[in-house]
Amino acid sequence: MKITRLSAFRQLQPFRDGPYVCSGGRVETGFDSLLVRLQAADGSEGWGEMAPLGANYDPSFAEGARAALPVLSSVVLGSDATAPAVLARRMDVAMKGHPYAKAAIDMAGWDLLGRLTGLSLAQLTGGADGDSVRLYRSVPVAGPEAMAERARLYVREGYLRLQVKVGNDPREDVERLTAVAAAVGPGIVLFCDANGGWGPASARIFIQATRSLDYVLEQPCATYEQTLAIRGACDRPLVLDETIEDLATLRRALADGLADGITIKIARVGGITKARLIRDVAADAGLMVTVEDTGGAEIDTAAMVLLSLSTPAHLRQHTVDFNNWVTVGNADGLPPCGNGLIRPPTGPGLGLTVREGALGAPIADYQA
Repeated sequence: MKITRLSAFRQLQPFRDGPYVCSGGRVETGFDSLLVRLQAADGSEGWGEMAPLGANYDPSFAEGARAALPVLSSVVLGSDATAPAVLARRMDVAMKGHPYAKAAIDMAGWDLLGRLTGLSLAQLTGGADGDSVRLYRSVPVAGPEAMAERARLYVREGYLRLQVKVGNDPREDVERLTAVAAAVGPGIVLFCDANGGWGPASARIFIQATRSLDYVLEQPCATYEQTLAIRGACDRPLVLDETIEDLATLRRALADGLADGITIKIARVGGITKARLIRDVAADAGLMVTVEDTGGAEIDTAAMVLLSLSTPAHLRQHTVDFNNWVTVGNADGLPPCGNGLIRPPTGPGLGLTVREGALGAPIADYQA
């Protein structure tokens, strides 16, 4: 069974709660999503989604992903519809680097395989371990009181885990974390995410000043070397996010004893195929694992939930409900969230019914 058609769509997805601010004053107002549909010779189809958080977060670029489609379509068309891992290798031969540009195609390949076999993405990637995944919600950078109020709002909405954005002046960040911790109380799990915004000195100042608070530190410094330099000063769990770009970096982190956990973003590493591999190596080493992405709506959220669900439950941290971050949708089938949990769709592949009418005409269409 061959892939005979690749169609691509663009969807702009504004944020429900206004601008999203993280370290360095980086601001985004929504996702610019690329959606890909792959069709097989028998009419079966699979869908994928990739939405970078602007152009200044990860090495990814919405326009770049769209520009890559003519090159990648040349190896997608005619590929085996039941072999997404082979398709991933073919795309790497056709285009060196640019993993984000391949992510939606790779995801669509796995969705297509699921629909052809009748198996969900969780079943295809290791088997579901449980029936739900814990959620976190990000509290963007603002003044301490504004962040505390936002945190209270999200707790009222049912989120039991919060990611507090820091990574600016470390002393002001101490005030931010302290305000949020006081606002939500001891029952809420806090992750402090600097998004690589600190140098080693700032990270040390923050860690020293917050020793009385209970939180997990996420990606304190921009580079691997800077983060390794402050590992000895960090007396709490340390999670790598932006640093985890590929399997080689994970292997290095394991050798150096740098991380207690990792965050895998599907688009950053190039799709489900490579995210699964990195996840399995991390889990085998006993690291805590988060599977999420850089953005999107229902299609991408379903992929994050299903790949999270096939992560060993005792090593699974949480994921994020991006479909509830944005004001527009692209598919039906995701159950509503509740009690800080998200449940997977039912059905093969991603288990969704895509709202093609909401996507408009394709921005690109390639046929064998």
